[in-house]
Amino acid sequence: MTNTQRGLAEFLGTFWLVFGGCGAAVLAAGVPNVGIGYAGVALAFGLTVLTMAYSIGHISGCHLNPAVTVGLWAGGRFSGKDIPLYVIAQVLGAIVAAFLLKEIASGLPGWDIAKGLAANGFAEHSPQGYSMISGFLIEAVLTFFFLLVIMGSTDTRAPDGFAPIAIGLALTLIHLISIPVTNTSVNPARSTGPAIVMGGWALWQLWLFWLAPLIGGMLGGIAYKALGADAKVKPPIEGEAI
Repeated sequence: MTNTQRGLAEFLGTFWLVFGGCGAAVLAAGVPNVGIGYAGVALAFGLTVLTMAYSIGHISGCHLNPAVTVGLWAGGRFSGKDIPLYVIAQVLGAIVAAFLLKEIASGLPGWDIAKGLAANGFAEHSPQGYSMISGFLIEAVLTFFFLLVIMGSTDTRAPDGFAPIAIGLALTLIHLISIPVTNTSVNPARSTGPAIVMGGWALWQLWLFWLAPLIGGMLGGIAYKALGADAKVKPPIEGEAI
């Protein structure tokens, strides 16, 4: 695959993640009586990754997340020279999705972006008021385990064909745990799109949703490298760059 193809795949995949996951939160979660709630939003995020893993995993590896890209590099599964291409494509995909989601949501009479665009936050901007320390810890720990799942399920010694399911379910579980704490990031690109569209506090707090996932992702990659020794990645989420 060419760099253009891989970058476009990451752009489209991250667009789908943000549009599908954040879209579920903004458009469907709060509808009285029939809204999908936290559990529905968690499932939506998991389904975006599962569907994209089967769709573009063989093109780019389906990272959709700078923390995953950096974590795979730390774990010896990805070339450092390709990190900028992936991260730029991921962030751009997230931004475009967030802007489109805002345009759609604004078609509802009385909708106000101040109510949120599924942005991530802590303290007074946490869904349940959790502190900055709580937010940092949960984001780092959950991204750590997300990398373990990604690297383990794509190991040649793992059962064939189930990696996207394991990864999608892992992201669903991550959201079930942490939506009340930070609205769940574990993905700097996912956080950047809504933050740029919203501005204000979302941009001021964005640093945490880059720092904590990147630290967690790197540690997760290093940890699995120590566990997995000479493990190699397999389809359907390998990609030529891994």
